[in-house]
Amino acid sequence: MTSSEIYIKRFSAWAPGIENPSEWDEWSHDKRDILSEATSPKINYTDSNFRRRLSPISKMTIQVIHDLLPFNDETKLLFFSFRGELSREYQIFKMLTEERVISPSAFSLSGFNTPVALASIAFGLKGGYSALYPANNSFSSCIKAAQASVLSGKTDELVLIYADEKIPAECLNFFNEEYSPLAFALLLSREYKNEFTPISLFNTEDNPAAFLKKLLLCHGKANINSI
Repeated sequence: MTSSEIYIKRFSAWAPGIENPSEWDEWSHDKRDILSEATSPKINYTDSNFRRRLSPISKMTIQVIHDLLPFNDETKLLFFSFRGELSREYQIFKMLTEERVISPSAFSLSGFNTPVALASIAFGLKGGYSALYPANNSFSSCIKAAQASVLSGKTDELVLIYADEKIPAECLNFFNEEYSPLAFALLLSREYKNEFTPISLFNTEDNPAAFLKKLLLCHGKANINSI
């Protein structure tokens, strides 16, 4: 073990069609698929007026952060996505094309940072966040950015969040590859304990689903929270 190592203390995940740790275990062994559906977690622990206008990716992000709690409310968040609020943005462009107007309420929740910002509000997190798009759709760049944030000494712990919702059918032609809807969150730290997993084991994983599968297999039977 070296002083430059970063460890995954614990993690959480959510995906359509996977309801419990046993099903995550089946998925990690290629015995179950994530459903390609525009569904989202119910997040019934939030206020109904707060959640009723949220997109699937925002609900997915809120869910995995909820399942990762507790952590210090000053802990920084690092959010990554390959598509962001794609379904909401598509609806805005459609509205602009067909009706020549844009709904201010829809526009206000269409930013790339919307999911992590809403999660910070939902749980009263005060550590601040960054929302970054990974260069060349490379998830390994997400890992490197997280490592740099912790190793720089700016924070002792960091929550890395990845989330992408289902691509609307009308947008499929704009993407070279389609990732399944998936969200997960990792609590990272320089602290070492035997049960913590070195994140360097996954530095070469460019696909977020492949990263999560490898992490699950590394832990043996899935031990993540899932609703």
